Amino acid sequence: MEIIFRAAAMFLFLWLVTRIVGRSTLGELSTFQLILFITMGDMVQQAITAQDYSFTGGVLAVSVFTLLTIALSWANVRWPRMRAITHGVAVVVVDGGEPVWPVMRRERLSLDDLKAAARQKGFRTLADVRLAVLEANGQISFFPADDGVGAGDGSAGGEERPAVG
Repeated sequence: MEIIFRAAAMFLFLWLVTRIVGRSTLGELSTFQLILFITMGDMVQQAITAQDYSFTGGVLAVSVFTLLTIALSWANVRWPRMRAITHGVAVVVVDGGEPVWPVMRRERLSLDDLKAAARQKGFRTLADVRLAVLEANGQISFFPADDGVGAGDGSAGGEERPAVG
């Protein structure tokens, strides 16, 4: 029975850690962060099972994580407002070609990371971006400016702009 309570407490702790770390960080893990999360998994296992290496202990721990994950999914469907708490909401980080600084600071998204993401999507400058949205999963969606420049179409739009970065 103790394993069930330990697993539930660890599930809530891990959920809280992922919310604190932030979506822009989770969207792109560095090699060190990936190793840290894998190592954290081993530490979590030791904390949950408390040296109980039995088959039953493992099944109980995994079952609690599974049931709590299903419960969160069900709660998100049942109560849409819950999804904003458990998964977050999409936020605008570029509006009319200009970074939205308060949002970027709150989400801990650097200008360099934003520009790199824009370049990967084919935008030369942030001025080519009408709207950029940091999605709840950490990815950034870009929408081109209406002047036909951006998204890798190769047109200069009449005026040459410096490259992003």
